[in-house]
Amino acid sequence: MTQYHFEGTDKYYLDPELKSIVNIALAMEKPLLLTGEAGTGKTQLALEAAAALGLPVEVLRCKSTIKGEEACYTQDTVLRLNDARFGTGNTERHVENFYDYVIWGPIGRAFRADHKVVLLLDEVDKTESDVQDNLLDILEECQFTIRELNETVKAKIRPAIFITSNAKRELSDPFLRRCFCHHIAFPTPEDMRQIVALHYPKTNPKLLKTALAIFYELRSRGFEKPPATSELLDWIGALEKTGITPDPAMPPLTGALLKRSGDILRHRKDDSHRKGY
Repeated sequence: MTQYHFEGTDKYYLDPELKSIVNIALAMEKPLLLTGEAGTGKTQLALEAAAALGLPVEVLRCKSTIKGEEACYTQDTVLRLNDARFGTGNTERHVENFYDYVIWGPIGRAFRADHKVVLLLDEVDKTESDVQDNLLDILEECQFTIRELNETVKAKIRPAIFITSNAKRELSDPFLRRCFCHHIAFPTPEDMRQIVALHYPKTNPKLLKTALAIFYELRSRGFEKPPATSELLDWIGALEKTGITPDPAMPPLTGALLKRSGDILRHRKDDSHRKGY
């Protein structure tokens, strides 16, 4: 059996603790639950791991209305009824063949694949607790039942499972018990330097120092949506493109850092007070 080992990539900084938990989860074929605030690289980790290991990715974007079954498959009943009424023409579909009308979800596609797949359940905390437990039952057993036919679809090869959560809702104890877990803390300034260096290795040191100081000062103000790593990278890219070295007293292009209207208005008001308007 192929052993998979992830060392990070030229676009993803992997600290030693995170590297250890990723690789033990891969080796033991356990789901890895990644928690942390938005923008800390949880989703990107799964995508970068897949790219580095040469594995395709199936992504389940979780939402409050999702059910475990639809993550595996759904039946296009409208198309089947339409075919029964008007005929299938040259489509090669047969109304009596249930599978001709099945739409496989991300889990269904991952289980039916002839090769190993990275399966990402993104923002699982948006789902209800019973859905979470149902999903973990399916993933633990690596199989699900097509209830219309009472047939079981079992994974040919167990996928590498990554699960992300922004901790908007507490996950159930049974769910947590079945996963390896890692909380990705927001990067320290030193870690952030290394992250930025992966994306902008030739950034002017003065620009980087000033940009980081402004970035962490903005994060300390308690905005509704404080700027995250992705916003910082976009901002530094914009500063490099324009050739501007930011002034801490009046930082430019803050629309790359602050996205909520209330945060932008508050920042403008704070700036006005500092300037004595």
